[in-house]
Amino acid sequence: MKNNHTLIIGSGIVGATLALKLAQDKMPVTLIDARPERDESAWQDVLSKRDARVYALSMASINLLKDIGAWQHIAASKRKADYSQMQVWQLNGMGELLFGESEDSGAEDNSSETHEPILLGSMVEPAVIEYALWQRLHEEDVSDYLTLIAGHKVVNMDWLGAQQGYRVTLDNGEAIDARLLVGADGRGSFVRQQAGIGVDTLDYKQTAICCAIQTEKPHQATARQAMLPTGTLALLPLADITDVDKASPQHWQSIVWTLPRNQALALIEEEDRFIADKLAAASNYELGAINQIESIASFPLAAQQAKSYVADNLVLIGDAAHGVHPLAGQGLNLGMLDVTVLCEQLKHDFTRSGGTLWGSNQTLRHYERSRRPHNSLMMHSFSALNWLFAGSLAQVRPVQQIRNEGMYRVSKIKPLMRLFAKQASGV
Repeated sequence: MKNNHTLIIGSGIVGATLALKLAQDKMPVTLIDARPERDESAWQDVLSKRDARVYALSMASINLLKDIGAWQHIAASKRKADYSQMQVWQLNGMGELLFGESEDSGAEDNSSETHEPILLGSMVEPAVIEYALWQRLHEEDVSDYLTLIAGHKVVNMDWLGAQQGYRVTLDNGEAIDARLLVGADGRGSFVRQQAGIGVDTLDYKQTAICCAIQTEKPHQATARQAMLPTGTLALLPLADITDVDKASPQHWQSIVWTLPRNQALALIEEEDRFIADKLAAASNYELGAINQIESIASFPLAAQQAKSYVADNLVLIGDAAHGVHPLAGQGLNLGMLDVTVLCEQLKHDFTRSGGTLWGSNQTLRHYERSRRPHNSLMMHSFSALNWLFAGSLAQVRPVQQIRNEGMYRVSKIKPLMRLFAKQASGV
């Protein structure tokens, strides 16, 4: 075993991105995925269908995907919906927050020269990102440093001491040693449980309804979020995938509609047309009527954070470390920032030590000190926003007045709006 060998358990988007980043930097890495590997035909079957779910990738996440060579595949597929504006409003309240170029329209630019709008991010379906990563994982330039194991579960983890790291046993009896073990295996992380790391959880007692809709009016490359008394309603641009879509572009969107749990579970049992009409009314017909609705699903909402991100020779990233309210669509972006910071810290300490230290306790603690406070702030901020707009207390008149005045005043402070937009982009 090489002294800088890394074993990543979980080959979702965050885990695969970390593997590619390390392999590109010529650091030996093994990536384990319990799911059987798809072949090209299986991928094409998945991609032939529109996914109602979508990730709002920040510019920081896009830049990381470019760095590892995956974004190039996504761009070539044209299965992405770039957005240059974000609109946030509340029903029956004052103030509207509009992030993007139009906030400064007419202020200083009197030229007639056309220019491309400045991107805030891009909406991409999960399978599209995963396919791009799968393509990169099998390209020759990373094969010398990357080993991919698919279709096998980890059944045991043994810590062998700080100098040796971990020995991991698979369900086929194979044993793998690694100086650094990375848990990228999601909210129910086996790695986190085996390491004896607890989690702090917050149940919002809300359920999100997710679906894809075709609207009467085009979305105009704008991500929208309505703050309703029942919870948030996000309308996120989807890529046009069929010839019919492309003939009349920008009409398909992904919906994440947060409701009190009982209300959501009752609504999900109704006919599709009934749900579509309720949804259009909830959005105050911002984009007109809903012509089509498909892929309706629901999932409960809760936030969680690991009590520690690290242990000896072990580190958690992505959902294994933290999970936030989908209110601002930042869950994946936080995981991608984990990857960036962890890689930088690993390489920095490895170089500084003359190639002797890899995943040392000091290195991992530096990563935790950088990422945990930031992720905690995001988690609590989203929780506060959810509390401020949804639920019985949010409808008390003094709270409404504070909320209305706050949104109105913030909308008038352009430097602050630009700062918020920059924070959301991650760059």
